[in-house]
Amino acid sequence: MSLSKPLSIAAGGKTAVLLFRVHRRLRGIRSAGLEGSLVTLGSLIDKTIAILRRDLLIAVRYRSGFVITAAGSLAQLAAFYYLARAVGPSFRPDGLDYFPFVLVGTGLFSFLISGMNSFVQIVQEAQQAGTLEILMSTSTPGPVLLFLSALSALTGHTLRLLFYLGAGLFLFGVSARTLNIASCLTILGLSIMSAMSIGIVAAAVQLAIHKGSAVLWLFSSASWLTTGALFPLTALPGPVRAVAQWIPLTHSLQGMRSALLQGARLPSLLPEISVLALFSLVLLPSSLWLFSWTLRRARLQGTLSYY
Repeated sequence: MSLSKPLSIAAGGKTAVLLFRVHRRLRGIRSAGLEGSLVTLGSLIDKTIAILRRDLLIAVRYRSGFVITAAGSLAQLAAFYYLARAVGPSFRPDGLDYFPFVLVGTGLFSFLISGMNSFVQIVQEAQQAGTLEILMSTSTPGPVLLFLSALSALTGHTLRLLFYLGAGLFLFGVSARTLNIASCLTILGLSIMSAMSIGIVAAAVQLAIHKGSAVLWLFSSASWLTTGALFPLTALPGPVRAVAQWIPLTHSLQGMRSALLQGARLPSLLPEISVLALFSLVLLPSSLWLFSWTLRRARLQGTLSYY
């Protein structure tokens, strides 16, 4: 998370320029009379490609960041590995060895929190660069623009998650023979949708009162303690466990551990899948509405350019 920020700052005010260029290229299509869904889809694809190409070029320029990120991940894995050895084999949270337990917990937790933070960073950096009003004045709806801008960051976080889990599984001797790919992808997809929803809410807070980072920091700090990233939920007091059930990350970690380390099939993961799906169905439309409403309010008040 700390390395992705400088890269996106380097991209700063370029997103608006890219979107305006794409918009000009699409004028020819519109003037030819090809309106409707074809133009909308073509515009969306062109804008997605433009943003991904921009961030890929930036990532290549700052490629030393990949080496630093990999080294940091390996150091973190080594620390957890020797911590698990110090704890001893008798401690088996949820019936798992401690290192695989904490490997999945810390990896997925960091991935989801980093994904949430991507949405806040998009708004915050546009505010700092003075380009937020320009970005939100393009033909692209605000929520769509926010998602497109965060897409490349989410892709980078996904690659880091795969590296982190892969290194933990293969370099530190964790068995993945029971891996259930369908279950892992289902849990991951629903977890990403829930995380995106929370990230969009935090972005709306950043847009309204410039405190999105603080809100997300409070959420991540509380979730780090209550969702079972480092230790099982059974170690927590009963009231705290009850609160943890209302946090999507709790069910994400439980479901991913079962799918990745215990080979759980989709029917046995139905409780976690149902809860995550419910969170996604409720939170995603609500967060999009909140961001759109906050954006309209800021436009009416003329505060988009304030920071």
